Amino acid sequence: MAGAQPQQRHRCRFPALLASLFATVLLLFSPAAGAVEKGANRSSLLGQPRQWATGKDEGEILAEAEARGRGGEDSAAGEQGREFDSLDGMLQWAIGNSDPDKLREKAEEIERLSADELLKRQLEIKELMEKLRMPSDAELMKIAIADLNNSSASLEDRKRALQELFVLVEPIDNANDLEKLGGLIPLIQELNNADEGIRTTSAWVLGKASQNNVLVQNQILTYGALERLVKMGYSSSEGEAAKALYAISSLIRDNEHGQVLFLSENGYAMLQHILSTASNSVRLQRKALLAVRSLLQLTSDDAADLQMFSGLDDSLEALRVQLDVLTSNDDRREYALEVEILRREVQIMFQQKFNEVRCCNIS
Repeated sequence: MAGAQPQQRHRCRFPALLASLFATVLLLFSPAAGAVEKGANRSSLLGQPRQWATGKDEGEILAEAEARGRGGEDSAAGEQGREFDSLDGMLQWAIGNSDPDKLREKAEEIERLSADELLKRQLEIKELMEKLRMPSDAELMKIAIADLNNSSASLEDRKRALQELFVLVEPIDNANDLEKLGGLIPLIQELNNADEGIRTTSAWVLGKASQNNVLVQNQILTYGALERLVKMGYSSSEGEAAKALYAISSLIRDNEHGQVLFLSENGYAMLQHILSTASNSVRLQRKALLAVRSLLQLTSDDAADLQMFSGLDDSLEALRVQLDVLTSNDDRREYALEVEILRREVQIMFQQKFNEVRCCNIS
């Protein structure tokens, strides 16, 4: 899809203290580990042949370890926190950072294992490696979504799941996967949660996922989330109202269908409520002003369309009085003046629309 952001590939990060473990992995899964299956490549942890172990016997492995070991402790210490692009690189590094004598002892110990014992050790190591493996974004999203779908999940677990999804849905490919993974419905359902924090974060996630993404915008709109978000805009909690506005803005930006739905849900009345409520912060009112400006730009010169803006003059005047008070505060003066410029712009735009409609009616 155009505009898709490349996803960063996860890398493994292991400190030097695990070097011995991974060197043991190499010994267990290399042909030198025993004569049980001579000539067979048993190096892969994933059941597929790997080239890195083919043709190396115990002597070569230990020789490499001793050669790298001569680099000194300072060299090994410098490898702390090193990143690895592949399992091969990680295991080769592990050899070089293992004690050669201990590695030789481990090799001899492995050689004494029976076929059954060797297989058991291999399975144990494979299980451990699976636990250490970095999960993919899709797997992490599935875990978070499962928590949201779990009716017995604690409030903290639900909050954690939402916070993780907020980060995970930022790449557009991950946002597109939300519906495929069954994540949109539980997210929208959380907008009705009794906990304000859950509702607020759910709106935040939906806004992040739908930002500049027509596919996800339409998916969320189809589920009827806009109605609930508009109601959240009336919240006495500034945080909840702000995140509802953020989600609405993301959903209807450059989306004609979304804009029509917003107006059909009487969304403008919610914006006017925010503007006319003196207890609301100027920061929240500024967001509502920006939304009103966008709506005015989209509104035709038809009198019926402009009717929904009745009362806007009164709201803008009340806001002007509020801003006049704030300009006397040195700490907030600059921001108040910035909002006042926006307020005047909206007022002029509204007046121009109103005059155009009146001229059309006269003619």
